[in-house]
Amino acid sequence: MLQGKTILITGAAGMLGRSAVPMFLEYGANVVGCDIVPLDRSPELQGALERYGDGRFLFLTADATDEEQVRMVVDAADAKFGRLDGTYHNVYTNIWKPALELSLDEWERTMRGTLTSTFLVCKHALPLLIRSGGGAIVNTSSVLGHLPKKGCLGYGAGKAGVNQLTRVIATDYADRGVRANVLVPGDFKSPERLDSLPESHQEMMRRETALGRSGSSDEVNRVAAFLLSDLASYITGSLYSVDGGYHL
Repeated sequence: MLQGKTILITGAAGMLGRSAVPMFLEYGANVVGCDIVPLDRSPELQGALERYGDGRFLFLTADATDEEQVRMVVDAADAKFGRLDGTYHNVYTNIWKPALELSLDEWERTMRGTLTSTFLVCKHALPLLIRSGGGAIVNTSSVLGHLPKKGCLGYGAGKAGVNQLTRVIATDYADRGVRANVLVPGDFKSPERLDSLPESHQEMMRRETALGRSGSSDEVNRVAAFLLSDLASYITGSLYSVDGGYHL
């Protein structure tokens, strides 16, 4: 599905990232992964490196909220693979407090981790995407970016910003061959976590989603891979819900 493409995955050691890296490699992509968590603390990423080798997988320890570090990651992707065909951005910060309990510092940290990081990755990846003939941006949002939930002020506002930022980029750079879409997950868990969910959580998900369960990280990442692939060549500026019907 992604044969020969070079894809940047931010938050590569997170729940989505550590599933997406081996999946995208299996689909034929070259992968550049970055995270503030170092490689030696992620067995999944170490396993991907051992299986596919450093000719296909480059990992960098970097903070996606820091512009110089984002620039470094994009430059490293260019130096290693000579092109960039897509980005899959998964970095966020979530501080779960209502307005009267949320400090300005906490608000700004949430915005920087969630919305500013998205802007920085898009900004610095775009020139390389354009130079490579156009490509695809996939930014991960959340159902909480358009459905309010108590206490989810900063994160919800940040993810709503991700939605609009991505659609504007889709509008601004369509004529340069760049597609930009938003992935909108609901509740999802790693395969290991899915197997150990308490009955109380399972009952909540039966009530809150049409499909009656949490999703898996693989189910979310398969949609991301589709949006990054040429199979989605006529899709841009869209919000793709992968939420089991939570929004219903």
